[in-house]
Amino acid sequence: MTDQSSPAIDADAGKGGFIAKVIGLKKRWRAYKVRVRALPEDYRTAVDAIERYLMHFVPADGDTAASEFEDLADLFERAAADGTPIRQIVGDDPAEFVEGFAQNYTKGGYVPDRERIRLTSAIARAAGDDSGNEKRAA
Repeated sequence: MTDQSSPAIDADAGKGGFIAKVIGLKKRWRAYKVRVRALPEDYRTAVDAIERYLMHFVPADGDTAASEFEDLADLFERAAADGTPIRQIVGDDPAEFVEGFAQNYTKGGYVPDRERIRLTSAIARAAGDDSGNEKRAA
């Protein structure tokens, strides 16, 4: 049986090219998700809401997106270890916090109002200050 592999793929893999990059990004994403699952429930809820909101921004490339989520996990892991309240991390306006965070990594994006409401409600629940006055979109 002859080798059916493409010379372009072989050369690409040898140089750490596209295929290696995609596999590497997938491994980084999986490692990030494992880290998030290990967070205490309230912190995990906050990170999940922020992650969903961040998906509306356009990162410069895959490496930048992976770094953004890894930095998010770092932030919440440290906060959980130090016992820092979620509100102290994100402030009173979670959308403003996330948009400021994302500016370090993105080229911009459009976030629908419903996602702002969803983020604000999820953070309120995670922070334990959901008064029931906010619209629940999650």
